Order: sequence, then structure tokens, then C-alpha cells
Amino acid sequence: MGDVNNEVLDWDGVLESDGSEFTVLPEDDYIFEVTNMERGSFPGSEKMCACAKATITLKITTDKGEVVNVFDDLILHKKMEWKLSQFFRAIGLKKKGERLVMDWNKVIGARGKVHIFVNKYTAKDGTPRENNKVAKYYDYDESLNDFMSIPEGSEAELPFD
Repeated sequence: MGDVNNEVLDWDGVLESDGSEFTVLPEDDYIFEVTNMERGSFPGSEKMCACAKATITLKITTDKGEVVNVFDDLILHKKMEWKLSQFFRAIGLKKKGERLVMDWNKVIGARGKVHIFVNKYTAKDGTPRENNKVAKYYDYDESLNDFMSIPEGSEAELPFD
């Protein structure tokens, strides 16, 4: 399967996907897995100059089996160092109080725990909307590796082939 971001359609192309329903998670703590990381640019604001950013995709599977993607921008600026440290501590690559050279090659597939909240905003067309945002990353918990793995010998109990 190719990268959807790089797949263009012809004028007479075939449409197959209707998309998926957008699910907003209730505010709570969730276990996540990083499934994507894109390098990009933060254009700058009144409070921070333009700089690099990483947009990460956090896959969250609810207790009802729903899979929801939450996106978070990690801005590579000294003012945002606290959030970068929080993220790298959450996925177990940094210890509190220790220095770390960020290794973005180890981010995809990493797991951690996060607090998600519901962000309410008004779209450009004036309609009220909601999405999820990251409020906080929690320090790494070794037991998350056990939580996210399938116990050996339990494959026969799974409801699919």
C-alpha cells in the first residue's frame, strides 16, 4: 500500500473509499502507539520564531475496540523543550533530569500513556467543531509493553484469521 499523501487521482479516476467517521474521544488517559511522524515547519507566531516541527500520529485503541488517531505537533523550539522532554520520557527514551539527543528514528512503534482532552473550536465556515488534543504525556511505564502485546498461545482465541 502506498503513501496516501502521494497518491493523486486522474480526472476520470475511480473512487473507492467513502472515508471514515471521525470519532472524538472523551477526556481521559489513554495508551497510545506512535504510527507516523512527519517532519515539517512551524511558521512562527508572536511568541516564537519559525522553526522545525514533528507532527506525530498517536493511535489509540479504546476499550470498545475503536481505533482513533490523534495528531500532535512537537515544535523544536527551546520554549517547547518541556513538551519534547515529556514526549520522549513517555516513550521511554529519556529519563527525568537526563540529557537526550532526540532520536526520531526510534519514535514510530513506541508506546506510552497520554491525557487527551476535547478541543472545541469554530471552523472557518462558522460551524462549531471538536477534536482531540494532547494535554500531557505521562512518564514511561514498562508494563505498557506487556499491555500492548498478545500473550503467547492466545492466537486461537482471536476472532479473526
